[in-house]
Amino acid sequence: MRRQELNRDTGNILIVLSVVALLTVLSGYLQPPQPDESWAAHIFQLTIVLLVPTLLVFFATADWKEPARSARPLALPAAGLILAFAALYYLEHYR
Repeated sequence: MRRQELNRDTGNILIVLSVVALLTVLSGYLQPPQPDESWAAHIFQLTIVLLVPTLLVFFATADWKEPARSARPLALPAAGLILAFAALYYLEHYR
């Protein structure tokens, strides 16, 4: 049972980290262009770094007898990260 709880908790942490990454990128749209990285850039980088070990724990504790059910909690964090990186790309290249 502990393994399922750990998997659920890491899934929730993945959601929080992806939302934080998205919000930090979106905060860049509220600021004028800056010559150097802001605090938001460092927070974004830290969230991406923290996602890696959290994702490894999630995969290690997943029940791979039902892979579709195990991967379902990754949909929301994946969508958040795709949006964050797309917004970051647009912010860096076109704004």
